[in-house]
Order: sequence, then C-alpha cells, then structure tokens
Amino acid sequence: MVNYWPDKQGIYLNHEVAYLFAHIRQKFHRNLSNNTQDYLYIDILNNSVKHKLFSIVLVELEILVLDLVELNISLQGIQILKDKIFYDLIQKVVARFLIEFTINSSSIILIESKRYAYLKVILLEYKWLLENLLIYLIFGSMHIDNYIFAFDQKNTPIKHVEILLENVMIQISNLAIFMILENLKSLSNIIIFLKTNKLCNRSYISIRSLASFRNNLFYQNLLYLYVVQPKYIYSNRYKVWLMGPEGLVTRYIYAYRLEDFIQLSYLQLIIITLIELQDFIIPKCEKFLLVLVKLIFYIFINILGNGIMVLVRIIILGIDSLPR
Repeated sequence: MVNYWPDKQGIYLNHEVAYLFAHIRQKFHRNLSNNTQDYLYIDILNNSVKHKLFSIVLVELEILVLDLVELNISLQGIQILKDKIFYDLIQKVVARFLIEFTINSSSIILIESKRYAYLKVILLEYKWLLENLLIYLIFGSMHIDNYIFAFDQKNTPIKHVEILLENVMIQISNLAIFMILENLKSLSNIIIFLKTNKLCNRSYISIRSLASFRNNLFYQNLLYLYVVQPKYIYSNRYKVWLMGPEGLVTRYIYAYRLEDFIQLSYLQLIIITLIELQDFIIPKCEKFLLVLVKLIFYIFINILGNGIMVLVRIIILGIDSLPR
C-alpha cells in the first residue's frame, strides 16, 4: 500500500515531517561509504565523521523548517529568499561542523564564485535540491506544480519526499566539505587539516592519493556540467543520492526541467543539440548498417553457393571424362 504525503498544512503534515526526520536519522547506522562510480567530496571523510556531518545537516534542516514556519513565510517568500536560505544553510552547516570538531573556523570563507563547475551544477539544480523539499515540508504537496513530477499533487508518495530529503542531506554535506577543502587550497594544508582533526578516510592519507582524488573530482564535475547535466535536463531526469543498505547510491527521478533548460549556457545547448542529432542519426545509421550487412551476407552466400555448385559440376565432369 502506498502512503501519500499530506497535501496541506496542519497537524497531519507536522506529524509526517517529524516522523520523516526521525526515520532518516535511523538510517545513519548503515554503511555510509560511497557505493557508486561517482566521486563525492565527503568520500574523503571516515564513516564516523560522515555520520556526524549528516546529523548536523539534518538538524540544521529541521531548524530551518521550524524557523520558516514560525516566521509564517509564504510560498512566494521562499522563492524570493531562496538564495539567502540556501547560503545561510550552508554557512550554518560548515560552522557547526567545525565547532563539532573544535576546528578554528576563522579562516573559512564561503565560496560564491561561479568559476567552479561543481558550484554551477548545484546552483542550477537548487530548485530540485532544496526549494521543492521546503514546499513539501512546510506547505504540503498541493503547493507543488502539478506537472513537475510524475504523479498528481494529492497522490505524492511519502517515499518521494523521503528521497528528496535524503538527497538534500547528502548533497548539502558534500557542498560543505567542498567549501572547506577549497578554502584550504593546497594539498599539504588539506592533509594536515584532515590528519590533525582525525577526519580522514584511510584511502586518502597520502598526498598522491589526495591529488588523484581531487583531479578525479575536477574532471567529473566538468564532465557533469557540460555533458551529463544537459543530457539529464533534456531527458527530464534528476539524479538523487540516497542511503542504501550497502552504502550511498544514486537513483533517477522524473522532473520537468524546462526552467533549467532555459538557463543552460551556449556550450551546454550545443551538447543538447549533439544529443538530439545523435538520437536522430544513430537509429538511421543502425538501420542502414543492418540492411548493408544483410546485403553483404546475401551476396556472399549466393556467390559462395554458386561457387560450390560450379565446383561440384567441374568435379563431376572431370570424373566423367576419366578413361574407363
């Protein structure tokens, strides 16, 4: 039986929100290692530190929801203040994480520059990352545009909201670690920071492994920004991160992404054009090659068959012409 998310504000919605946060918190006892082929900045942390970071993000999300409810903010208010809400959330997560591990945070400055491919990806996907989740948690499903997801407003599965919350928690955690690492800049500073504060995953305790890790992230983010993300937007897909039984996993949900499409850069639009050409040309080429292969086989079989028949006749004639 599918249980649906409340469609309006009230006691029922408050109860479901409280239960959802408690349910997500129970999953922290699972293995939190990355079980995908993709890299995350939080991969650099050991499991216990990752657990604390997720807890911090979840608490800050709870506080954010309570604050917005107490302020009696409207839906339009959330849409207007979305950048500030997002920025403040990241700032609080970073600050609490550093306090949790008694780390001096005076040198940590939040990065706002859009020169980072990873930040461009996050900023473009903000609507799917946080805005829709806040609407579900504060106002109920009736305030979500009916065409955005693959189901009706009144029939929004609770599992769907759970997926969005898990995804936000993991991605906000990832963004917080990205901010901290980029502030440290050099590999030596990062190594010292991780080892001194006992944060590091054993896989990244050397400068070589850390350099490889950062390079992989750089190229992954670049590829995602200019190739993968435009493809997802064009296909109305959104990748979410979840806590699976064996670790962190990715899944895909349907999301109507016309607004994201409009915001794509010129280069990203070129990629989409190439994808469209690929969708048009490749099936035609496949059909042409299939016909060509069949034709070649037909000719080959006929030539071979006729050749064998001629050879047999020659042999028979040769045998008949032998003196008896």
